[in-house]
Amino acid sequence: MITIKSAPARVGARIVGIGAYRPTRVVTNDEIAPLIDSSDQWIQQRTGINSRRFASEHETLEEMAVLAATEAIADAKIKSAQIGVVLVATLTNPVQFPAVAPTIATRLGIPDPGAFDVGAACAGFVYALSTAADMVKAGSVEYALVIGAERMTDVLDMTDRGSAFIFGDGAGAFVVGPADFNGFGPIIFGSDGSQAEAISMTSTWFDFRSGKVPEPPTLRMEGQQVFRWAVSEMVGVAQRAITAAGLEPKDLAAFIPHQANNRITDAIVKALDFPDSVAIARDIRDSGNTTAATVPLALHALRSEGRAPAGAPALLLGFGAGLTYAAQVVALP
Repeated sequence: MITIKSAPARVGARIVGIGAYRPTRVVTNDEIAPLIDSSDQWIQQRTGINSRRFASEHETLEEMAVLAATEAIADAKIKSAQIGVVLVATLTNPVQFPAVAPTIATRLGIPDPGAFDVGAACAGFVYALSTAADMVKAGSVEYALVIGAERMTDVLDMTDRGSAFIFGDGAGAFVVGPADFNGFGPIIFGSDGSQAEAISMTSTWFDFRSGKVPEPPTLRMEGQQVFRWAVSEMVGVAQRAITAAGLEPKDLAAFIPHQANNRITDAIVKALDFPDSVAIARDIRDSGNTTAATVPLALHALRSEGRAPAGAPALLLGFGAGLTYAAQVVALP
């Protein structure tokens, strides 16, 4: 048998820097409610959302990602040249190809990195983060940049009562680097393609190009189906990730779930019986659901509020279209 030489593995990896970008335009429920025959009260009761951010024309997906990543790199106190790979979790890249990661890397001044997009929707950032951590621990790269960025307004029908009030735009980024301890627990991930229609597009681009449908495809979501799935399945996924990290719910400093719906978060928190000492991320109130960007944006908000102590364990949980999910305990930066 031939022995293949590998890069020297490292003891561990950890998140060493975070950044975020939120569009300047704040959109209240009162602005959206008339378009869907609803009200501010109905939207808040249903989701916990008070407002969200909508990107302007100049706040492109790429621009938001670059700004979030610039803050994360500065927070990590490293040079762009030290980054060996760039992963961008997104489902709203306005072109099917090329991936947006290489152009973001070039704009950041990162020389010749590995660069690719990750398309796992709301779970995409946790998937990408785990991949980056494994690359760093394996010695493949010194530092990895992970970005979650979305312009959900590009794929919304603002008259659709099932989705128009839920989503927003934004970007968040983490830098992962080497550490003398393990800052990542095992990832627990999976999917259920039998429920792919629960969050999907109204048609294909081929249908639109051929004239079978008059309008470009937009997002559609079966809200009750997704709610039931998330409440029934994500409690077990979260518990498995905590157990895999050798911890109990009471040992966590923070719980940072995908910001899909405050009622889903409430159900998971209640089922796992988190004590008051565990900070619960609720960035959805002012950001809406930014899909692949919710987890990094929510952690950024928690740290800004002084509720994310450095080095303490936190549970990240992403779930959504696919249907896909991913959970992992990490050491807070």
